[in-house]
Amino acid sequence: MNAVPRIDMIDTGANILALRKKNNLTVKSLQNALGFNNPQSIFKWQRGDTLPSVDNLVILADLFNVTVNDILVIKK
Repeated sequence: MNAVPRIDMIDTGANILALRKKNNLTVKSLQNALGFNNPQSIFKWQRGDTLPSVDNLVILADLFNVTVNDILVIKK
């Protein structure tokens, strides 16, 4: 039986952090682009505590000039 693919939350969070820094974006600039009142969700994503919603993944991909698949780290 093949292993079921899963999203590695910790590695995905690290990837979001790396992509944010690579694109010279601050947490505050992401917060503003996403229309969040506070940055807590972004910090949770970067720590791998939670994942962005599909809508927010699409926005992040656009901001980072990558695909959604480039953000998510999927392991089997």
